[in-house]
Amino acid sequence: MQIALFQPDIPQNTGTILRLCACLDVAAHIIEPAGFPVSDRHFRRAGMDYLDQVTIMRHDSWSRFERWRSDNSYRLILFTTKAVRSYLDFRYGPMDILLFGRESAGVPDDVVTAADARLGIPIKPGLRSLNVAMAAAMALGEALRQTSPATAAQS
Repeated sequence: MQIALFQPDIPQNTGTILRLCACLDVAAHIIEPAGFPVSDRHFRRAGMDYLDQVTIMRHDSWSRFERWRSDNSYRLILFTTKAVRSYLDFRYGPMDILLFGRESAGVPDDVVTAADARLGIPIKPGLRSLNVAMAAAMALGEALRQTSPATAAQS
């Protein structure tokens, strides 16, 4: 299980997601360009000293990330506010990469098309979206619950 961030533009959210990845021992991908330098103080503060504990792979473009993903046979699961299917009604696997788009614009159509699945987190009607770091935590929690060896043994 891995997390990928498509051109993230809020450093605090990215730092928080990387901290989540460090704590849950999940690799993270940043698909460039990011909307901030990794030296940004907000990014460093949100990630705290956890940034040294997470495996971060940076991809300088969507096409390079897609080539890497294809070469390694990972399934791409896009989380989007435009999805019809709930993230709770999906069967995750250990070779999944959970992809989250830019806070300001989501992802372009070619990224949507490339995804193997498009999932959403149901929220109260009339509200736009959750914070991306909160969405990543919810999605990763469910994906790990389903794929954890301890959970599988209890089934």
